[in-house]
Amino acid sequence: MKARVPVVEIMSASPVTIPAEATVAEAAALIRDKRIGSLIVTEDGRPTGIVTERDIVTKVAAADRSSKATTVKEIMTAPLVAIHPHQEVAEAAKVMAARKIRRLPVIKEGQLVGMLTENDIIRVWPQLIEVTREWDRAGLESQFAKGVEGHCEACGVYSTNLVWDRNLLVCPECRSG
Repeated sequence: MKARVPVVEIMSASPVTIPAEATVAEAAALIRDKRIGSLIVTEDGRPTGIVTERDIVTKVAAADRSSKATTVKEIMTAPLVAIHPHQEVAEAAKVMAARKIRRLPVIKEGQLVGMLTENDIIRVWPQLIEVTREWDRAGLESQFAKGVEGHCEACGVYSTNLVWDRNLLVCPECRSG
């Protein structure tokens, strides 16, 4: 990827929401019917949490709880980790890798405006997810990574000395001064 891409360019603009008072059975049916992996939980119209397929499996089914008696609020993950629509995709990928999450709600001025998933990123920038995961596993701060090998994201030239500059991996010739 050669240009900076804002999250708004690749996010899903219509994330599916569910009220906090809804039952897990209702959430599971909505996830199944919409063929998605998560729902944004809302209270008073504002996003407050997220519930995923994994939450339903681990916190309800595996715990032998009743999906009809358990509310989404009881199993949701909160507070919500989110990103602004004008932040760059590379920054979103770093957040996702550091937090070990695959879905990132996009919020502007307190309102849910979209959802960014790993699949959205992989569609436009396949290498980014794995690179940010490796840095996280190695405990490296991506802003200070030195000597990364690959193609410069500004000019496309192969280099053994790429560094992060304005959220791009660039060669020495393309670095800003």
